[in-house]
Amino acid sequence: MAYRDSRVPNRERPAYMRAECATEPGPGVLVYVDGVVAGWCSIAPRAGHRRLLGSRTIPVPDDPGTWVAVCFVVRAGYRGHGLMHRLLSGALDHARSHGAEVVEGYPVEADAGRVDVISGYVGTVELFERAGFERAAPTTGRSGGRPRWVMRRHLR
Repeated sequence: MAYRDSRVPNRERPAYMRAECATEPGPGVLVYVDGVVAGWCSIAPRAGHRRLLGSRTIPVPDDPGTWVAVCFVVRAGYRGHGLMHRLLSGALDHARSHGAEVVEGYPVEADAGRVDVISGYVGTVELFERAGFERAAPTTGRSGGRPRWVMRRHLR
């Protein structure tokens, strides 16, 4: 939510997100396990992410129609079962079905082992590479002290 408009006060965020969910193409995708929402991925056109448009650490893509996958959330109890892969796959399908030609993500470079939930909300380079993304450029941004990359995938 912060990437969309960090100026929205906390008390107004639930109403803001309900309004976002009522618009097309919608702010992201959900993954369900046995009928229960287990995770979320924020994916939408980059132009709708106010904070990214003014970022000093993440370069602006050449294509103004680029979509971005910027945030993953998997509920406790559902982690470690590959749901981030399912979320990213669903996010790509969602973007493609709404005409996206390019999708970017800004994941962390995970050295060895796992990434903690706080650092990993942006995904990992490995996650994006497994989904067919390529490293486009390093960023000057960090998440949890780990370097982040611009990862890009062409859908058409």
